[in-house]
Amino acid sequence: MITRRSFIKQGSLVAGSLLLSAPYSCTSDSTIPGSLGGPNAKAGHRIRTKTDGKIKEVIQEDIVIVGGGVSGLSAARWLKMNGQSFRLLELEKEAGGNSRSGSNAISAYPLGAHYLPLPNVNNTELLRFLEECNVITGYTNQRPVYNEYYLCFEPKERLYINHHWQEGLIPSEGVSPKDRSEITRFVELMDHYKNLQGADGKMAFEIPVHESSLDPKLLQLDTLSMDQFLTDNKFESPYLRWYVNYCCADDFGSALKDTSAWAGIHYFSSRRGHSENSKFDDVLTWPEGNHWLVKQLSRPSLPYIKTQCVVLNVVLTDKGIDIDFLDLESNELKQIEAKKAIMASPQFVNKHLLHRTASVDYSKFNYAPWLVANLTVSASLQEKRGEPLCWDNVIYGSNSLGYVHAQHQNLTIPKEETVLTYYLPLTGTHCAAARADAEKKNLGEWTDLIFKDLEVVHPKLRSETSRLDAHLWGHGMIRPDPGFIWGEDLRRAATPIDNKVFFAHSDLSGISIFEEAFQSGITAAKQLMKSA
Repeated sequence: MITRRSFIKQGSLVAGSLLLSAPYSCTSDSTIPGSLGGPNAKAGHRIRTKTDGKIKEVIQEDIVIVGGGVSGLSAARWLKMNGQSFRLLELEKEAGGNSRSGSNAISAYPLGAHYLPLPNVNNTELLRFLEECNVITGYTNQRPVYNEYYLCFEPKERLYINHHWQEGLIPSEGVSPKDRSEITRFVELMDHYKNLQGADGKMAFEIPVHESSLDPKLLQLDTLSMDQFLTDNKFESPYLRWYVNYCCADDFGSALKDTSAWAGIHYFSSRRGHSENSKFDDVLTWPEGNHWLVKQLSRPSLPYIKTQCVVLNVVLTDKGIDIDFLDLESNELKQIEAKKAIMASPQFVNKHLLHRTASVDYSKFNYAPWLVANLTVSASLQEKRGEPLCWDNVIYGSNSLGYVHAQHQNLTIPKEETVLTYYLPLTGTHCAAARADAEKKNLGEWTDLIFKDLEVVHPKLRSETSRLDAHLWGHGMIRPDPGFIWGEDLRRAATPIDNKVFFAHSDLSGISIFEEAFQSGITAAKQLMKSA
């Protein structure tokens, strides 16, 4: 069975995944208590406007990491393991990028990324990290054994289609034989790509992305849209096209026509994880989502992390790098004189910090906005018939990705209420326009939109909801437009500068998943240490 991936992942930031725009409106016409939050947009404005004033303190550091998302934390972990001295600067009050979480009296819940698929067996660094935090408890027959508490419990997935909840996310209930045949043909084609090697002997599609084959015939797929790929291969079933579009929205925040065919196929064909005690398509998850992983990742580096810092300028000097930042706690301008730096911030931030637009066309980096909402609802939630409540619950034909049951992993006695985490990618050809439209909506408008979507399957949802907390990510994840992943601008943006500045972020792979951010941090740290 083909399953969904992460929201991903992973973002980081000197500015988390900031919205460089007006603060959110929290006005609501809804009678349901709640909140509308997001990254620290007000502080993020300072990157564009800069700040005139006197530097209050000059600090000496060997290495500075700009950004505390998964890539920055991964770089910090690697530097710490190898005895390096560093300082990590993060804009938000807590590191984690878009893998942070919230909580209430009922449950912890994700604000963004919420699970990790089983890693491929050749992803040795990630497997080693999972061993460190007891996600992998050992090996049997050379296959990892995963902690049963962290493997997603059954039932895992369901889809509401043709007035019925079915098991699994691939449409099957009420689907014609012709459509079923086409879906089977698509799955077989994706399996072909999963086992395909390029002319260079590498697997066609791999995680991390840079381990994939560089066979020109395969890279040519990056120049097509996923929509064109389906058309060229005579995939016409509306059920199949909905499902593939759902998958593109899930992993990339984009529709078929705005997604590279290479990226779309990568979604289905790059996962080869297996273990001794689970199925190949199982996932690892926690009530707070991937924030659980972030907490394990950041623990060794906590003394070296400085939060609430807005980096304003990064300037190369004869001796190294000068990094100007605003300390939000003291409201003072400070400067770090460092020998080297790792920019673990997304490229929409880097373009304001590094001033190198002549060599990199940052307009090619498009970031999809997202809304994530956590609904506190009655545990006896009324719903339509069919498959019972699962971890992942999707509605056929909806623009949303449905919702995840935040308490699905809970082994304790059920409470009277539970939490549903709702995901809405704001797809559209123009990300900036979608972002601007999202910023105009208040909590009441988002609440009405969410209920209109979910009341199809939960008719009394409004009366059964006691609270709704929404979180808007203006730059939620990098979008792999056709021609982007293997394009020249991505390569240039990832190239170190003068052996002093190195780059780590999932947007440099074109795919915003935990594995890419994690490996990106390690790669940048290795490059930095090798340059010494």
